[in-house]
Amino acid sequence: MGALAFAVTNHALNLDTLIRIVTSDLEASTGAVATFLGVVRNQNQGHSVRRLEYEAYEPLALKTFERIADEARSQWPQARLAVHHRLGALEIGDASIAIAAASPHRADAFAACRYAIERVKQIAPIWKHEFFEDG
Repeated sequence: MGALAFAVTNHALNLDTLIRIVTSDLEASTGAVATFLGVVRNQNQGHSVRRLEYEAYEPLALKTFERIADEARSQWPQARLAVHHRLGALEIGDASIAIAAASPHRADAFAACRYAIERVKQIAPIWKHEFFEDG
């Protein structure tokens, strides 16, 4: 996979980029690509959200994404992952995280993609600050 499989960035996320990364050096037998795009929603726990701000400890976040990909490969050996997370101020509807998983079989691609988002939420050193309409 290319050098940009894992990134934290202040720029808008693009799923097409991640799809190209996970499929760039795969065999013709690859049969599935699953993607996940997390977007900023306008409600959380009964509060109206104005915006979010994300910050991260970037070097460790990148190592964590690599760790998650290694963990996924141990369960789905042919799956390849790419994970990009956005930092800074995000408005309602902006993409905060993009994940792509490629595999010969759809079940493995879906499972690896789902695994990646759950693990990012659990262990990545990325912090979300929510700003609500009511303070």
